[in-house]
Amino acid sequence: MSGLVAAVAKDAGHNFSKNPVPEINIIAGLGVEGDAHHGKNVKHRSRVKADPTQPNLRQVHLIHSELFDEVAEKGFVVKPADLGENIATKGIDLLGLPRHAVLNVGRDVRLEVTGLRNPCAQIDNFQKGLLSAVLDRGLDGELMRKSGIMTVVLKGGRVRPGDRIDVELPDPPFLPLERV
Repeated sequence: MSGLVAAVAKDAGHNFSKNPVPEINIIAGLGVEGDAHHGKNVKHRSRVKADPTQPNLRQVHLIHSELFDEVAEKGFVVKPADLGENIATKGIDLLGLPRHAVLNVGRDVRLEVTGLRNPCAQIDNFQKGLLSAVLDRGLDGELMRKSGIMTVVLKGGRVRPGDRIDVELPDPPFLPLERV
């Protein structure tokens, strides 16, 4: 399975949306240089409040750009970086990946999938009703979170729109993605 980087973004503040940029520099074990979530320990404010010594399993956030088209059909206007992702992808079923899959991005970057982004009420503050548009129910009634995946950085480097992304699946059994 392979795809492309559609857009990249970062933001030094803990803002809901990030700023689109021409490239990002990703640092092994830390995340996106210059981004609020960069660090070895957890940076998400609610998780810091609970335990600031937790490992940062949310170093790089990825969203499939196909989600933007899906929510547009429901009347929402969402562009890359609006939902706080660092990398918007094209052509990869991110939500279908198992935990511990590795994304090889560009020439150097290796990201390990840790889990799903848990969409929160801030999405409705961005656009009223958008939270329900990024949630769904599966065939068995289970809640499906469609607002992207989280990764940790195994190997760093620079990432730009147009870079290729190749997926390495872990050895079976595949572990389903859970919120992190």
